[in-house]
Amino acid sequence: MADAKNNSKAALVSELNGLLADHFALFIKTKNFHWHVKGPRFHDLHLLFDTQALEVRDQIDLIAERVRKLDADTLTSIGTMGKHTKIKDQDSTTLAAEDMIAELLADNETVIKRLKSMKELTEEAGDNATDGLLDDWTDMAEQRAWFLRSLLA
Repeated sequence: MADAKNNSKAALVSELNGLLADHFALFIKTKNFHWHVKGPRFHDLHLLFDTQALEVRDQIDLIAERVRKLDADTLTSIGTMGKHTKIKDQDSTTLAAEDMIAELLADNETVIKRLKSMKELTEEAGDNATDGLLDDWTDMAEQRAWFLRSLLA
């Protein structure tokens, strides 16, 4: 039984590290769009992207500290982050504002999907603390997605 619990904990840590990588990538992309958005909605989108980037940034430390509290190691470099994220790079500085919004929406939906899939892992690992954090982080990601989705309606 202890072996199954250790395997569950290892799987949870792996997904937490993936979530950490997703947040790093989403933070960078959202800041990129904050810096490069243009057009008639510049001011509103510039502020929205910055607000969302800062929210994502603030979750990075909480995710990493959760991994450490589970007595495990976090990802340690940009290279390892790139290998573990589900968020695709976007190097363009000339995307239309609508395309930026749609891409951030899709990325936040990717994060939501990962968060929801992690709930079962927290149950298997008997980790109530991470389970509660996942609820909070899911709510935050769903709110970001709602704001972005509302801009495309």
